[in-house]
Amino acid sequence: MAEPIFISGFFLTYLLPFALIFTLVFAILQKTKLLGEDKKQIDAIVGLLVGLFLIAFPAARDIVVKLMPFLAVCVAILLVFMLLYGFVSGKKEGDILSKGWKYAFYALIAISLIIALIVITGYWDTLTNYLFNDATGSQIWINALVIIVIAGAIIAVLSDKGKSS
Repeated sequence: MAEPIFISGFFLTYLLPFALIFTLVFAILQKTKLLGEDKKQIDAIVGLLVGLFLIAFPAARDIVVKLMPFLAVCVAILLVFMLLYGFVSGKKEGDILSKGWKYAFYALIAISLIIALIVITGYWDTLTNYLFNDATGSQIWINALVIIVIAGAIIAVLSDKGKSS
């Protein structure tokens, strides 16, 4: 059975990294105008050479190939966060949420996204066992409680400083 072109070794190892680096170098050179105004051909040649150097050296190519799945996952996470952020911070004239509520919803979105990622990746059981069933988990909770008490005391002192009589 023939292998689909999009998962073949040649496509994933050589073509995609070359296209990515060529595009990035060309776009950066176009945006910064480093080699001069209206020098698309020179920018394209430099992008081509950098892309060819990338695929000529296996160590550099492997770094790019191994980073791309991480980039794709981060972009997907950022997209989900920005969509949820947009739902909360919609700019309308009849805005019913105060700033405090918006910040609370932002924090809720961020925490929910982090928990969803932990569950999806399969680390939820490991994390809960570490925090609640392990001896080091109790130390973590005690340290967290101490930090919260200290932060609360600092906030109380700083907020009372402005109200002195």
